[in-house]
Amino acid sequence: MLQDLGAGVIDSDALAREVMESPEIVTAVRAAWGDQAITPEGKVDRVGLRRVFDDPEQRRRLEALIHPRVADRREAMLSRFDADPNCVAVVLDSPLLFEAGVADTCDAVIFVDADEATRLRRVTETRGWSPQELARREKSQDPLADKKQKADYTVSNLSTVDALHRQVAEVFSRLIAAFPGE
Repeated sequence: MLQDLGAGVIDSDALAREVMESPEIVTAVRAAWGDQAITPEGKVDRVGLRRVFDDPEQRRRLEALIHPRVADRREAMLSRFDADPNCVAVVLDSPLLFEAGVADTCDAVIFVDADEATRLRRVTETRGWSPQELARREKSQDPLADKKQKADYTVSNLSTVDALHRQVAEVFSRLIAAFPGE
């Protein structure tokens, strides 16, 4: 929705998926977690790596491989968006915005709120996650209540798409007014 309003969007999950496909990462993952972490096609087995979320040390090890490369790609995209006169703002869509220290680079943070049942339904439909997988992922991150409290704006994603769009447009309008020409 923000992209439709003129923002450039940097999707951290998409960047992480790209990074995970690089030969360098495949080699590093194989060295760290063995052949069972690689698919028969020679790619990182993202489902197989879910087990790292159970072990904070292993998760940090994986993040140390992935996050710097995602940051490099994010910076390259930021430069491209900054050079584009049609781009009125840049949005960092990142589930680990606070955990990875990226929030410090933002002028404002928008928290998208949805209850647990809605979050579960959505990740079950879009990612095939079980309730246990959602709980494991959320447990490995800062609590949602903390993220919401740290955010500058909150939009509720519990109703219709139209209602969400109105909220997003209002927040975006306020942001553009608050940070003109940035």
